[in-house]
Amino acid sequence: MAKKICILALITILFSLSSPWIEPAVASLPNGNRLKDPYAILRNSLPIDQKELRELQNKLEETSDDLRGSRWSAVSKATSRSQFLVSNKKNQILDSIPEENKEKAVNLLSNLKEELDELGQIANEKNKVSFLNLRRQSLKTIDDLESLLITNNFPYKIPSEYDNLPRLLGRANVEIKTSKGTMSAIIDGYNAPLTAGAFIDLSLKGFYDGLPINRAEEFFILQTGDPKGEEIGYLNPDSNELRKIPLEIRTRSLEDTIYGETFEDIGLYTETPILPFATLGTLGWAHSDSDLNDGSSQFFFFLYEAELNPAGRNLIDGRNAAFGYVIEGSEILNKLGVDDKIISIKVLNGSENLNLKA
Repeated sequence: MAKKICILALITILFSLSSPWIEPAVASLPNGNRLKDPYAILRNSLPIDQKELRELQNKLEETSDDLRGSRWSAVSKATSRSQFLVSNKKNQILDSIPEENKEKAVNLLSNLKEELDELGQIANEKNKVSFLNLRRQSLKTIDDLESLLITNNFPYKIPSEYDNLPRLLGRANVEIKTSKGTMSAIIDGYNAPLTAGAFIDLSLKGFYDGLPINRAEEFFILQTGDPKGEEIGYLNPDSNELRKIPLEIRTRSLEDTIYGETFEDIGLYTETPILPFATLGTLGWAHSDSDLNDGSSQFFFFLYEAELNPAGRNLIDGRNAAFGYVIEGSEILNKLGVDDKIISIKVLNGSENLNLKA
């Protein structure tokens, strides 16, 4: 009997050595950007590198998970760390601010200190609603501080072949009035200057006013911007030719913005763009199936559903350019359909960042 057991054991060992190792199957959701808050995405996409402010921002943002689990000791610890950064790293933050913005920065840091002190008290009281409201204000103050770090020099190179196209060298706020209600959006020219520039230029021209929603796919997109008549986009009045905006995407792994190529084209199969399609109301630029660079005026609202369209695996990231986010009123998107229309798009601020050409 012992001899048989030894033989079986030997056979088992030899079989194991000769058989290829198979990794155990692990069930998991696809990788992707977990951020769904448009404000947080926009904060993280700013072209800045100030470690104290970034840590301060991240500490406050990370309290979301702890709040959901009612882990108030962790919330208090994160709040205390934020208070420490404002009090003890104030000089490092101010040293990184351009001289012309230092006075504004001093006032904002003073306001932020008061907000964080109050936030600490609320954390001790374990008042979730009050904590969320004041945290939102504190993060807005951090937004304002981070914006002071940006100089007038545009941080990225735009290829000279696009010198005749408009570009938004910064950000703009717009009001999008529809037949079902009004939304507010931030348009990001830092990471999509040509796409954002075309959108703001057309908005200022009143191009979108009165145009219908011409495509509506449930849980996917709402598209508009198709002008009346046979044309599919905006005709340049000087040449009477269709103005074409190239596909334009930035990623953290490459120094230069990608123009005219998808992530798949250049082998970035699992990359997440700096401006991901990761939240309800992401604004995307439309192009035809046959040409990545023939987008002219049509854009869409992304109807984010985490289970159906996870960030980084949604077939739009890396194939279309995102250029902004709806920050208020995104719930209206779930009410819109092909029987609705854009009443008007009004540029509230940031039009001074628009250059009609290089």
